[in-house]
Amino acid sequence: MAFWKHRYHCFPILGLLPLLLLLHAVAIRVPTPSSPSFREAPAFRNGDSCTSSHHNSSTAIHIVMPLDTNYIRGTMAAILSILQHSTCPENAFFHFLTINSDPQILSIIKSTFPYLAFTMYRFDPNRVRGKISKSIRQALDQPLNYARIYISDILPQGVGRAIYLDSDIIVVDDVAKLWAVDMEDKVLAAPEYCQANFSSYFTDQAFWSDPVLARTFKGRRPCYFNTGVMVVDVDKWRKGGYTEKVEEWMRIQKHKRIYHLGSLPPILLVFAGNIKAVDHRWNQHGLGGDNLEGKCRGLHPGPISLLHWSGKGKPWLRMDARKPCSVDLLWAPYDLYRSSTVLALED
Repeated sequence: MAFWKHRYHCFPILGLLPLLLLLHAVAIRVPTPSSPSFREAPAFRNGDSCTSSHHNSSTAIHIVMPLDTNYIRGTMAAILSILQHSTCPENAFFHFLTINSDPQILSIIKSTFPYLAFTMYRFDPNRVRGKISKSIRQALDQPLNYARIYISDILPQGVGRAIYLDSDIIVVDDVAKLWAVDMEDKVLAAPEYCQANFSSYFTDQAFWSDPVLARTFKGRRPCYFNTGVMVVDVDKWRKGGYTEKVEEWMRIQKHKRIYHLGSLPPILLVFAGNIKAVDHRWNQHGLGGDNLEGKCRGLHPGPISLLHWSGKGKPWLRMDARKPCSVDLLWAPYDLYRSSTVLALED
């Protein structure tokens, strides 16, 4: 497994010289940026109503998440929220997709969640080399952002269904409810947002003005859906060759600028108007603001089962900058990260 460096956050050291001298005097080791630390999460066990654990494939809930150093803090918070709100947490089995499988990251997961059932898979960035087009935000251009397109190739054949979740989410409901959604013979299930301006996700000049491309959605009523929260029928995805269908749109994008975002538009081109709609409570998205500035946003009205900081602003970055949005305070209780200053004071 290759090594990567973690983007480490610490408090400014200006004005802390006396404290630093004290720490040195008592021989307290302050962790370096290459050794991030997280508090160990409590052990979460199945309730009395649970018939078995994840060892029984018939009751396992398969959750797929990307795993990246820049988002590891969000991933750890997301895992904690899922386990904490599950009636049968031992039924959750996590599949982590990484670019570089780092032993240090593996150690972090095991030490933070000693009882977690999971597998790590390396996503080969060569799968998308030459297929990614520059978008309006650099984070959207990373190869790992496209790994969700390949989960049918990555996951074992025995995994017929999976929930895909981004790292910037918090689940405040039992994830088994999302897992149990009736797919109604669809490949994907996700909340739909038909009030959104769907046409804005594609360019006027290259896409909508092209009579051939503009007929892409003929016979469908396409609506926007966020690909950071999806239930995927992996078997149907494999049999339908949907990875290749999404890749074909990525190839067209390389020749004609038909959209501005990353991995979202090609998935919309294939599936929009042909998915199983899920209650909006399962993706309270957009909490990270827009893709350019990441300004604060409030919650949408209605019940909430999942909070999603999609957009540029991430709660851990805004909190470290001492400029949190009000919605970031809902994320904070799940933050397991310990800064070097906190570690020193604890010791």
